[in-house]
Amino acid sequence: MSTPMPLRARFTLLATLLGLLVSGLAAATTILMVEEYEYVIATEILRGQAEDYGLRLANVMPADLPKTQRLRGYRIDDPELPPAYSTYPAGVREDTSNHDAHVGVFETSAGRLVFVIDLGDIEALETLLRILVSALVVIGTGLAGGLGWLLSGRALKPLRTLAESVEGLPVEPRRTRLAEGVSADDLGRLAGAIDAYQGRLVEADAHEQAFFADASHELRTPIAVVQGATEVMLDDVGSETDPRRIERLRRLDRGVREMHDLIEMLLVVARRRVPLVEDVDAASFLHEVTGTLHADGASPAVTVSAGGTLRIPRREALLLLRHAIGKLGWPSSGEALSLRLDEQHLELSTRRPDTTPASAGRSDTGGIGALAQRLAAQIGCRMVRESPECIVIELPGSNPLPT
Repeated sequence: MSTPMPLRARFTLLATLLGLLVSGLAAATTILMVEEYEYVIATEILRGQAEDYGLRLANVMPADLPKTQRLRGYRIDDPELPPAYSTYPAGVREDTSNHDAHVGVFETSAGRLVFVIDLGDIEALETLLRILVSALVVIGTGLAGGLGWLLSGRALKPLRTLAESVEGLPVEPRRTRLAEGVSADDLGRLAGAIDAYQGRLVEADAHEQAFFADASHELRTPIAVVQGATEVMLDDVGSETDPRRIERLRRLDRGVREMHDLIEMLLVVARRRVPLVEDVDAASFLHEVTGTLHADGASPAVTVSAGGTLRIPRREALLLLRHAIGKLGWPSSGEALSLRLDEQHLELSTRRPDTTPASAGRSDTGGIGALAQRLAAQIGCRMVRESPECIVIELPGSNPLPT
């Protein structure tokens, strides 16, 4: 599939063709006028000579026909008359064998007279004129193309400005008033179409946000009910003697909590709102993350190695880190959790204490998931490394680590 010609190139080509047409018409008109002027001069000179000499000869006045280099006259029976001229009909025409000469054949009272005039100087000027008008055609065409390129650049400047305004629009829908700053022509129509489209996007986004608000409320309610029932059943595990039933309840509790976090992340990603960034104490924030996770009857060790301040969206980062720690299997695995912050690269890792027996492993752990990846990208984070025992997260404003 061929690539369409750029708009500025189209304008330039159009200006070039227009320049070629105008200069070509001007050149052709000039040459035709010169040719006609030459014919008029030759005709008037030859007719005047024929009338003058014909009158003299008819009145038996002494008259010798001219025999100069410029002008020559002949009777039709003159033996010096070139044979080709004797067959010419009456009138003035250019000699086909010598374009410098014009031949006039006239019927006079003294008989048919033939006059030949040499216009070689005028023909030389015509040749020079043809060269000049040819050069003017080339120069005029090139000048028209150059001016077309320059003027099309100025003519397309409002279009470039409109394109830059559209490129600068934020990701979230927003009403625009681009048509107010452009002329009321096709460009204004284009700007108005963009304004109308942005308005439709805003309306669609408003409907979408209303849907998310309703979905958020309706989804949280049944999850809260299930989570409350699960917590009540876990409070009564002391009376249970079947360890498999206890494990099922704990897995149900973990699943409900993870579902709650996934719904929160889904709503955050779907709403596409700019997250509120704030400064938080790194150590306190990491302790807050682990504090929101509840151990299943155990209290695994937590080691936090962090200092300084982080500039992050607190709520979204809390969701992301809590989900990542859950994917490491903490705290239900009983393994020790280590959170180490090094130049804004956060390493989350788990290890099993020597006194803790090896567990059979959980089926609800694994990769951090596509939804969490989207949330991380939205708040400026990046998953550098990911494994069942360690996750490294690059926080906003940090230097990239090798993957």
